[in-house]
Amino acid sequence: MNLFEDLSGFSAIKIGEKAPDFNLFSNSGEEWRLSEQGGKVTALLFYPQNETLVCTRQLCSVRDNWADYLQTKASVVGISPATIEEHLQFAGHHRLPLPLLADVNRKITGIYGRHWLMPLCFTRAVVIVDAKGIIRDRKVMLRAFRPTDRSVLASIYAARSDLLYEHYETIKDSYRRNNFSE
Repeated sequence: MNLFEDLSGFSAIKIGEKAPDFNLFSNSGEEWRLSEQGGKVTALLFYPQNETLVCTRQLCSVRDNWADYLQTKASVVGISPATIEEHLQFAGHHRLPLPLLADVNRKITGIYGRHWLMPLCFTRAVVIVDAKGIIRDRKVMLRAFRPTDRSVLASIYAARSDLLYEHYETIKDSYRRNNFSE
C-alpha cells in the first residue's frame, strides 16, 4: 500500500458542515443511525482496533469517566473496523458501557477520520456532532496517541453551549419584539 494512496480524491469533512448520516450495527446487534440521536450532541470515537494497548486504554478511560460522559447528555459511541462479535467480546472483557459500532470496511471511518497525509490504519479520530447534525469539532491523530477525556468532554460541552446560546438569542429576540414593539 502506498502511503499517499487516495490523496488525489481526498475530501475531508469540515467543522461547520452537516454531518453525513450513516448507520452501523452495535455490539448489541442493534442498528445505530446518526440521524436518530434525538437532537443531542454525539461524540464519535474512531479507534483502530480492539484489544490493542492504546485503544484499550482509551476506551477503558471512557469507562472510568462514564459518569462525566453521562452528565453531558451526549450520545457517545466507539467505532472501529472490528465485527459485531469482536466488539461484543471486547466490551464484555473490559466492561465498556458505550456502544461499539462495527465499521468493518472502514467506509464511515474513511469519511469522518481521514487525514490528508496519514493512511486510515495509522490514525484515530474524535468527531463531535451537535444536536442539529453539524460537525462542531474534529480531531485526527496518530494511532499511537489518544485523546484525553477532558478534551472530549470539553468539545461535547462546547457543542451543547452553541445550541444553548442560539436558544438564548431566540428567546432574547422574542422578548425584545414583544416588549419593545409598538
